[in-house]
Amino acid sequence: MGTRRQAREMALQVLYQMDLNHMAPDRAFELACACFELPREPRAFAKLLVDGVSAHQPDIDRHLAAASEHWRVDRMSPVDRNILRIALYEMLYRDDIPPRVSINEAIELAKRFGSQDSSAFINGVLDKIYHESPAVAARATDA
Repeated sequence: MGTRRQAREMALQVLYQMDLNHMAPDRAFELACACFELPREPRAFAKLLVDGVSAHQPDIDRHLAAASEHWRVDRMSPVDRNILRIALYEMLYRDDIPPRVSINEAIELAKRFGSQDSSAFINGVLDKIYHESPAVAARATDA
């Protein structure tokens, strides 16, 4: 498994914990590090993802709400919601990751950690944002 995929998995675990237990990012990350052994390189990227999602969560959730018809963000499964948040953080704020890579990685996370329908749901929401968001479209042409 690649370094960044390991980091995304760890970030998902941390964000899930934060979401359900209303924990601060640093505390949740510290607990995850104590429970899971992860090499230094993926740990650094996971921390970057957790901090980025936390810092931009209101904006990320606005994008999610606009793109997910008939689904309020707070009604989504916590796993799906946090996979989407990681992917959207990457798509909106990370110039070093092409949006299509973020979408593919989110689908893989959904297959591993989500429900039977998660990967299709996540693909639909992210594909809609990819094609309709001016911020993502501008990045997609630059990548």
